[in-house]
Amino acid sequence: MVRTMTAALKIPHFGYCDEVDLSRLVALRSELRSTAEARGVKLSYMPFFIKAASLGLLHFPVLNASVDEGCQNITYKASHNIGLAMDTLQGLLVPNVKNVQLLSVFDIAQELNRLQALGVGGQLGTSELSGGTFTLSNIGSIGGTYAKPVILPPEVAIGALGKIQVLPRFDASGSVVPAHIMKVSWSADHRIIDGATMCRFSNLWREYLENPASMLLDLK
Repeated sequence: MVRTMTAALKIPHFGYCDEVDLSRLVALRSELRSTAEARGVKLSYMPFFIKAASLGLLHFPVLNASVDEGCQNITYKASHNIGLAMDTLQGLLVPNVKNVQLLSVFDIAQELNRLQALGVGGQLGTSELSGGTFTLSNIGSIGGTYAKPVILPPEVAIGALGKIQVLPRFDASGSVVPAHIMKVSWSADHRIIDGATMCRFSNLWREYLENPASMLLDLK
Protein backbone atom coordinates (compact mmCIF):
# COMPACT_ATOMS: atom_id res chain seq x y z
CA MET A 1 0.00 0.00 0.00
CA VAL A 2 2.88 2.40 0.78
CA ARG A 3 4.43 1.77 -2.64
CA THR A 4 1.09 2.07 -4.44
CA MET A 5 0.07 5.32 -2.74
CA THR A 6 3.51 6.85 -3.23
CA ALA A 7 3.23 6.16 -6.95
CA ALA A 8 -0.39 7.33 -7.01
CA LEU A 9 0.40 10.74 -5.58
CA LYS A 10 2.75 11.42 -8.51
CA ILE A 11 -0.32 11.40 -10.77
CA PRO A 12 -1.93 14.79 -11.45
CA HIS A 13 -5.46 14.13 -10.18
CA PHE A 14 -8.53 15.81 -11.63
CA GLY A 15 -11.58 15.78 -9.34
CA TYR A 16 -15.27 15.93 -10.23
CA CYS A 17 -18.32 15.59 -7.97
CA ASP A 18 -22.02 15.15 -8.63
CA GLU A 19 -25.17 13.82 -7.00
CA VAL A 20 -27.42 10.99 -8.12
CA ASP A 21 -31.12 10.53 -7.40
CA LEU A 22 -31.41 6.81 -6.65
CA SER A 23 -35.14 6.81 -5.86
CA ARG A 24 -36.06 4.51 -8.77
CA LEU A 25 -33.12 2.22 -8.04
CA VAL A 26 -34.13 1.98 -4.38
CA ALA A 27 -37.59 0.82 -5.47
CA LEU A 28 -36.16 -1.64 -8.01
CA ARG A 29 -33.74 -3.19 -5.53
CA SER A 30 -36.55 -3.55 -3.03
CA GLU A 31 -38.52 -5.56 -5.61
CA LEU A 32 -35.57 -7.76 -6.58
CA ARG A 33 -33.98 -8.36 -3.19
CA SER A 34 -36.24 -11.24 -2.14
CA THR A 35 -35.77 -12.95 -5.52
CA ALA A 36 -31.99 -12.69 -5.17
CA GLU A 37 -32.11 -13.97 -1.59
CA ALA A 38 -34.19 -16.96 -2.76
CA ARG A 39 -31.23 -17.78 -5.01
CA GLY A 40 -28.82 -17.44 -2.10
CA VAL A 41 -27.43 -14.00 -3.03
CA LYS A 42 -27.51 -10.77 -1.04
CA LEU A 43 -28.37 -7.92 -3.43
CA SER A 44 -26.87 -4.55 -2.46
CA TYR A 45 -26.74 -1.39 -4.56
CA MET A 46 -23.12 -2.00 -5.51
CA PRO A 47 -23.82 -4.46 -8.38
CA PHE A 48 -25.93 -1.77 -10.05
CA PHE A 49 -23.19 0.84 -9.55
CA ILE A 50 -20.61 -1.54 -11.01
CA LYS A 51 -22.75 -2.53 -14.00
CA ALA A 52 -23.59 1.11 -14.77
CA ALA A 53 -19.87 1.92 -14.67
CA SER A 54 -19.11 -0.89 -17.12
CA LEU A 55 -21.81 0.32 -19.52
CA GLY A 56 -20.31 3.80 -19.29
CA LEU A 57 -16.80 2.48 -19.95
CA LEU A 58 -18.01 1.05 -23.27
CA HIS A 59 -18.60 4.64 -24.37
CA PHE A 60 -15.50 6.12 -22.68
CA PRO A 61 -12.80 3.43 -22.97
CA VAL A 62 -9.99 5.82 -22.01
CA LEU A 63 -11.24 5.53 -18.42
CA ASN A 64 -10.55 1.79 -18.59
CA ALA A 65 -6.99 2.24 -19.81
CA SER A 66 -3.51 2.39 -18.34
CA VAL A 67 -0.56 4.61 -19.14
CA ASP A 68 3.16 3.90 -18.90
CA GLU A 69 5.43 5.75 -16.48
CA GLY A 70 6.65 8.17 -19.14
CA CYS A 71 3.09 8.82 -20.29
CA GLN A 72 4.04 7.90 -23.85
CA ASN A 73 1.77 4.90 -24.41
CA ILE A 74 -1.86 4.30 -23.49
CA THR A 75 -3.11 0.72 -23.27
CA TYR A 76 -6.86 0.25 -23.65
CA LYS A 77 -8.20 -2.74 -21.71
CA ALA A 78 -10.89 -4.94 -23.28
CA SER A 79 -11.92 -6.41 -19.93
CA HIS A 80 -13.75 -4.32 -17.36
CA ASN A 81 -12.20 -5.63 -14.14
CA ILE A 82 -13.89 -3.29 -11.71
CA GLY A 83 -12.40 -3.11 -8.24
CA LEU A 84 -14.21 -2.49 -4.98
CA ALA A 85 -12.18 -0.93 -2.17
CA MET A 86 -12.80 -2.96 1.00
CA ASP A 87 -12.07 -2.09 4.62
CA THR A 88 -10.82 -5.42 6.01
CA LEU A 89 -8.97 -6.61 9.10
CA GLN A 90 -5.86 -6.67 6.89
CA GLY A 91 -6.39 -3.01 5.95
CA LEU A 92 -7.57 -1.51 2.67
CA LEU A 93 -7.79 -4.15 -0.07
CA VAL A 94 -9.19 -3.78 -3.58
CA PRO A 95 -10.41 -7.05 -5.10
CA ASN A 96 -12.03 -6.78 -8.51
CA VAL A 97 -14.92 -8.35 -10.37
CA LYS A 98 -13.53 -9.71 -13.62
CA ASN A 99 -15.13 -9.10 -17.04
CA VAL A 100 -18.07 -7.07 -15.78
CA GLN A 101 -18.98 -6.25 -19.39
CA LEU A 102 -20.07 -9.91 -19.75
CA LEU A 103 -21.98 -10.19 -16.46
CA SER A 104 -25.55 -9.49 -15.37
CA VAL A 105 -26.35 -7.54 -12.21
CA PHE A 106 -27.13 -10.87 -10.51
CA ASP A 107 -23.78 -12.34 -11.64
CA ILE A 108 -22.00 -9.31 -10.20
CA ALA A 109 -23.89 -9.60 -6.90
CA GLN A 110 -22.95 -13.27 -6.67
CA GLU A 111 -19.27 -12.49 -7.22
CA LEU A 112 -19.34 -9.61 -4.74
CA ASN A 113 -20.80 -11.94 -2.11
CA ARG A 114 -17.88 -14.30 -2.73
CA LEU A 115 -15.26 -11.54 -2.56
CA GLN A 116 -16.74 -10.04 0.59
CA ALA A 117 -16.75 -13.45 2.29
CA LEU A 118 -13.09 -13.92 1.36
CA GLY A 119 -12.32 -10.41 2.62
CA VAL A 120 -13.95 -11.06 6.00
CA GLY A 121 -12.03 -14.32 6.29
CA GLY A 122 -8.71 -12.75 5.29
CA GLN A 123 -8.50 -15.07 2.31
CA LEU A 124 -8.35 -12.70 -0.66
CA GLY A 125 -5.58 -13.91 -2.96
CA THR A 126 -3.57 -12.64 -5.89
CA SER A 127 -6.20 -13.66 -8.43
CA GLU A 128 -8.81 -11.48 -6.71
CA LEU A 129 -6.50 -8.54 -6.04
CA SER A 130 -4.67 -8.26 -9.38
CA GLY A 131 -5.72 -7.13 -12.83
CA GLY A 132 -8.06 -4.30 -11.88
CA THR A 133 -8.82 -1.69 -14.56
CA PHE A 134 -11.23 0.71 -12.80
CA THR A 135 -12.22 1.14 -9.14
CA LEU A 136 -15.20 2.20 -7.03
CA SER A 137 -14.85 2.96 -3.33
CA ASN A 138 -18.02 2.80 -1.24
CA ILE A 139 -17.02 5.26 1.47
CA GLY A 140 -20.71 5.74 2.23
CA SER A 141 -20.89 2.31 3.85
CA ILE A 142 -18.95 3.89 6.73
CA GLY A 143 -20.72 7.24 6.64
CA GLY A 144 -19.06 9.77 4.34
CA THR A 145 -20.74 11.87 1.66
CA TYR A 146 -17.82 13.29 -0.34
CA ALA A 147 -14.24 12.09 -0.68
CA LYS A 148 -11.10 12.76 -2.68
CA PRO A 149 -10.28 9.25 -3.93
CA VAL A 150 -6.72 8.40 -4.91
CA ILE A 151 -6.17 6.60 -8.22
CA LEU A 152 -4.67 3.10 -8.00
CA PRO A 153 -1.96 2.92 -10.68
CA PRO A 154 -1.79 1.69 -13.38
CA GLU A 155 -5.50 2.58 -13.45
CA VAL A 156 -6.48 6.08 -14.54
CA ALA A 157 -9.80 6.69 -12.76
CA ILE A 158 -11.63 5.95 -9.51
CA GLY A 159 -14.98 6.86 -7.98
CA ALA A 160 -15.95 7.30 -4.33
CA LEU A 161 -19.60 6.73 -3.45
CA GLY A 162 -21.16 8.56 -0.52
CA LYS A 163 -23.95 7.39 1.76
CA ILE A 164 -27.53 7.42 0.46
CA GLN A 165 -29.56 10.15 2.16
CA VAL A 166 -33.27 10.95 2.00
CA LEU A 167 -33.36 14.66 1.11
CA PRO A 168 -36.02 17.09 -0.16
CA ARG A 169 -36.02 17.68 -3.92
CA PHE A 170 -38.43 19.19 -6.45
CA ASP A 171 -40.40 16.89 -8.76
CA ALA A 172 -41.51 17.73 -12.32
CA SER A 173 -44.53 19.69 -11.07
CA GLY A 174 -42.47 21.77 -8.65
CA SER A 175 -43.62 19.99 -5.50
CA VAL A 176 -41.14 19.09 -2.78
CA VAL A 177 -40.74 15.31 -2.48
CA PRO A 178 -38.36 13.01 -0.58
CA ALA A 179 -35.56 11.65 -2.77
CA HIS A 180 -32.78 9.13 -2.18
CA ILE A 181 -29.65 11.13 -2.98
CA MET A 182 -26.07 9.86 -3.22
CA LYS A 183 -22.98 11.99 -3.82
CA VAL A 184 -20.22 10.67 -6.05
CA SER A 185 -16.63 11.93 -6.21
CA TRP A 186 -14.46 11.00 -9.20
CA SER A 187 -10.70 11.30 -9.63
CA ALA A 188 -9.03 10.89 -13.01
CA ASP A 189 -5.49 11.02 -14.37
CA HIS A 190 -5.40 14.52 -15.87
CA ARG A 191 -2.50 13.61 -18.15
CA ILE A 192 -4.81 11.61 -20.43
CA ILE A 193 -8.36 12.40 -19.22
CA ASP A 194 -9.86 15.87 -19.49
CA GLY A 195 -12.68 17.30 -17.43
CA ALA A 196 -15.25 17.06 -20.21
CA THR A 197 -14.67 13.32 -20.62
CA MET A 198 -14.99 12.68 -16.89
CA CYS A 199 -18.14 14.79 -16.76
CA ARG A 200 -19.77 13.01 -19.70
CA PHE A 201 -18.96 9.59 -18.24
CA SER A 202 -20.42 10.65 -14.89
CA ASN A 203 -23.56 11.96 -16.59
CA LEU A 204 -24.06 8.64 -18.39
CA TRP A 205 -23.41 6.62 -15.24
CA ARG A 206 -25.92 8.80 -13.37
CA GLU A 207 -28.53 8.37 -16.13
CA TYR A 208 -28.29 4.59 -15.92
CA LEU A 209 -28.80 4.67 -12.15
CA GLU A 210 -31.57 7.25 -12.15
CA ASN A 211 -33.40 5.25 -14.82
CA PRO A 212 -32.24 1.69 -14.07
CA ALA A 213 -34.60 0.14 -16.63
CA SER A 214 -32.50 1.87 -19.33
CA MET A 215 -29.61 -0.47 -18.49
CA LEU A 216 -31.59 -3.29 -20.10
CA LEU A 217 -31.20 -1.65 -23.49
CA ASP A 218 -27.41 -1.91 -23.37
CA LEU A 219 -26.94 -5.21 -21.56
CA LYS A 220 -24.86 -7.73 -23.50
